[in-house]
Amino acid sequence: MPGAIQSIERAAAALRLLASTGRPLALAELAAALDLPRPTAHGILRTLREVGFVQQDPGSALYTVGDGLSSLSTPGWDRHDLRSRSMNWADALAGGTGCAVFVGVPEGRVVSLVHHVFRPDGSPQRLRTNETVPMHATALGKCLLAFAPLVTPAARELDLHRYTGRTCTTPAALESHLAVARRRGVATSFAEHEPGIGGAAVPLRGAGGLAVGALAISGPVEHLFGSGGTVRTRLLDQLTAAAGEISVTLGHS
Repeated sequence: MPGAIQSIERAAAALRLLASTGRPLALAELAAALDLPRPTAHGILRTLREVGFVQQDPGSALYTVGDGLSSLSTPGWDRHDLRSRSMNWADALAGGTGCAVFVGVPEGRVVSLVHHVFRPDGSPQRLRTNETVPMHATALGKCLLAFAPLVTPAARELDLHRYTGRTCTTPAALESHLAVARRRGVATSFAEHEPGIGGAAVPLRGAGGLAVGALAISGPVEHLFGSGGTVRTRLLDQLTAAAGEISVTLGHS
């Protein structure tokens, strides 16, 4: 078996030290306590500060535990901030694909749409927000179930209501869809919420790769899918590129 990752061990030790000392510490104190060269200790502390786990007083330059440690149970992105960071890319994606575009976040057992651009076939754009869609019957929802377990329920806890003949109505069927999504990196729905309408969704990621939301395109199944039920390459490439650009603005590298 591979050994422990030294940089993670050192970061964990730095956090334990800061959390247990009871007072702010200087870089020299931290480096000496951890038996590390000052440049190495500074690099670890800088990274921990950037992700919010450590904070540094601008006047004294002393280090303390950051507020980010108390919010480990949430992805940490406000829905309104997520919408503002994604809207330009979502709008461009709608224009380039001719699909409706959704940006969503988990909210209980449904997906809350923080941004929805509806512009099929070059028609005028319409914006809708503050709506919800089911998790088990939409690509957006299945994407969050597959990639954001921190803030989504287990499949067996959902009300698997049947919308069409293709809707997943058992936890086993839904888990199978989620396994495929994780393997392919994209979640899909094939006329599961609305007859004739399909969707494809990929996660939006923040610092460290944590999934904080999802970006989806939706439209007629014949427009979205090619032979074998796979998303058309041109559309998938545009979707993943847009999600990648949005993720960069959210701190993903």
